[in-house]
Amino acid sequence: MASESAAQSGALAGLRVLDLTDYRAHLCGRLLADFGADVIKVEPPGGDYGRRIGPFVDDRPHRDRSLFFWFYNSNKRSLTLDLESARGREILLDLARGADVIIENFGPGRADAMGLGWAQLQEVNPALVMLSISPFGADGPYRDYVADDAVLTAVGGMLYVNGYPDRPPVRPLGLQAYHVASYYGAIAVVCALFARDRDGIGQWIDLSMQAATTGALEHVVGLFFQNGQPERRHGTLHWARFFRAGKCRDGYVLNCTIGDWTSLIEWVKGDGAAQDLTGPEWHEYDYRAKHAEHLFDVLDAWVADKRRDEVVERAQLLRQPFAAVRFPGELFEDEQLRARGYFVEVEHPELGRSFRYPGAPALMHGTPWRINRRPPLLGEHTDEILRGELGMNAEELAVLVGEGVI
Repeated sequence: MASESAAQSGALAGLRVLDLTDYRAHLCGRLLADFGADVIKVEPPGGDYGRRIGPFVDDRPHRDRSLFFWFYNSNKRSLTLDLESARGREILLDLARGADVIIENFGPGRADAMGLGWAQLQEVNPALVMLSISPFGADGPYRDYVADDAVLTAVGGMLYVNGYPDRPPVRPLGLQAYHVASYYGAIAVVCALFARDRDGIGQWIDLSMQAATTGALEHVVGLFFQNGQPERRHGTLHWARFFRAGKCRDGYVLNCTIGDWTSLIEWVKGDGAAQDLTGPEWHEYDYRAKHAEHLFDVLDAWVADKRRDEVVERAQLLRQPFAAVRFPGELFEDEQLRARGYFVEVEHPELGRSFRYPGAPALMHGTPWRINRRPPLLGEHTDEILRGELGMNAEELAVLVGEGVI
């Protein structure tokens, strides 16, 4: 059972998850924790590598001040355990007996070599769900290849379709391949738990980060099978050809032509900027899609000397689905995000401060998302977990500390 401090009303309350991942798959455990699962972050005694990735609070590098680590590990508990040692692996197997889920991204074959593979874990806990995340999956010709997020966005197809057609492809911002794999992993875990409720047994999930990245390309894969050729880059023009970002005087706006065409074109015409868009052919949905580049060239010219927020406000009055492209610093004051209560204040008692965190990816009423605990200090819950789950006493814990196991 999850700890009492976990979200008892969360959708996943009562689930115990052992998170053995590094920063490439931290988000998967975080997603499960946010919906109530008791996620134990297992990290080496020296700390997870993610704790060394900045930026850091007040620009002071420290294993407990990494904003990068904070984001991916909120709601988790920290257990330090040396899995390179036989005793550490033995303790993990003992913990696995009472766990529902284990997530790892050691790489193909590594868990087996450590005695922590699916066969060994299933033997101690037949109801366990194990998720293995690796760049290219556990078999196939690329199974032993190493790939970071940039490589995965390339071999997954995301890089190829990102950018402008007459320029080189552009790497997507952030760690999108890692994130996509984590989302697919969390979904797969929940599906496996549903199956366990039905069949009474667990299962092993082999997740390829490349395959997950390809699966997140929205239209690209479908259009390839439909047309027999890869999609070309379109810049900021959406594949549906009804959205494109245009530059205003003070920022960018997402122009959109999927609303009521008559009210939109009358607005543009009233500003004397409609050019050749007043002809009857433009009232046809398919015609606007076929000639989208020219259509948005006209709209871009129209908004070029306007203020972004004025365009968005007028568009909303006319029921046109325009949107402001916000700069990062503006998001805290965004009216929609404020109304949604998106950003959440999280207390860090050890620092005597609170910090604003990004909020729920989805809103639920009966089983809400929430942050119940700030990200853990290194090894903060080691004694609590080993005493509570395995019944260890102070003398046993002291021996493990002396041996460098915890």
